[in-house]
Amino acid sequence: MAELYQPQSEMSLWWLGEASPVLVGRLVLAESNRKVGLEYAAAWLVHGFPLSEDLPLARGLFLPNERNAAAGAVDDARPDRWGERVIRQIYKPARLSVLEYLYFAGDNRFGALGVSLDLATYRPNGSGAIASFDNLADMERAIHAVLAGEVLSEEYLRLIRPGPSFGGARPKSLITIDGEQWVVKFSEGENMDTQIIEDACMKLASLSGINAANSRALPVSGGHAVAIKRFDRVGRIRRHVLSAHTVLRASGLPFGYPELAQLIRRIAHPDWIRDQQKEIFRRMVFNILLDNTDDHEKNHAFIRSQEGYYELAPAYDVLPSVQGLGYQQMRVGSRDTESSLENALSEVAAFGLKRDQAIDMIRDICNVVDGWKQHFINCGVQPRDIEELAQYIDGDALASQRAEYKRKGMPARKPK
Repeated sequence: MAELYQPQSEMSLWWLGEASPVLVGRLVLAESNRKVGLEYAAAWLVHGFPLSEDLPLARGLFLPNERNAAAGAVDDARPDRWGERVIRQIYKPARLSVLEYLYFAGDNRFGALGVSLDLATYRPNGSGAIASFDNLADMERAIHAVLAGEVLSEEYLRLIRPGPSFGGARPKSLITIDGEQWVVKFSEGENMDTQIIEDACMKLASLSGINAANSRALPVSGGHAVAIKRFDRVGRIRRHVLSAHTVLRASGLPFGYPELAQLIRRIAHPDWIRDQQKEIFRRMVFNILLDNTDDHEKNHAFIRSQEGYYELAPAYDVLPSVQGLGYQQMRVGSRDTESSLENALSEVAAFGLKRDQAIDMIRDICNVVDGWKQHFINCGVQPRDIEELAQYIDGDALASQRAEYKRKGMPARKPK
């Protein structure tokens, strides 16, 4: 518990992808407590693997370039805004550096890394049974208690503790459905039923040929929660996952879709490269057409295989931004982040595509997105929300692009 925790400058990092925890190395708080570095253990240097490209198997302390960050892949193991909020409210530690956030994220964190106070054994902050689907209503009430800043009962604490390490700002925790772990996201009081919209978007992405994470809309008192099946777990096995942010930063590349597609050539299995590059192109086009302009580099990830290759994780956090900004978070093409299909086509060679192939893919996605309204209705999205979404998805900027590229994809008419 927080009252027993005494701030310290060192902890240990563990690999949890095996039957038993394996020591990776030492985490060190450095540079006025604003950075967390990693020093590999001697045994990991012999038998382990580089956690990310900027953490090669070498002696010495690796530090991040940025302040308020951890080195390389370790930064992906810490919580984001919601998790930080939960940690502040539940644990109230005397100090809140990145090292504390890493520790208090707990044993159920995203990926296959663990943090321990003990330098010789894996002793994480808390663990225990994850709530079941039957606890959903109580979990919603616990989330609302956190949002209201209320003192939480022990039962509510049990329901909230597993969720701090998952990214994003929206309230979330973990439940088990049919013996498998799912991340459940709740409303923070938005006017729209954002959670059922996300479920509809994920399913629409799948219809567009995208490998999207499995999702389920779950009715709750305030509308819906959305459950996303964890892709960093296969049964009891934990999988090492790197965000695109970490992968691109480690390679010294700008945060962009073409850069991701080129990086695939270096980190993926040779047999996967072509399909993975196409997948990145599909996601970029789909995000443009669905007004998902919150497609930043932490909303894309890579999973490490047992052979040491990386492949794209299923798509997640896919939903309209409902802002009509006209710019993506990541670079699209020669016009930087401009949300246009012409921009998406400007660097198709980076995706291993010829222009005609890319236009065919765009046409197929346009045909699917054209049916978004009926699809959303079938998924249970309310008419008032569909009307608001239509201002952007069917607005002049995006609807005209869909129409134009559907025409471009049509075969030429035969002369009479």
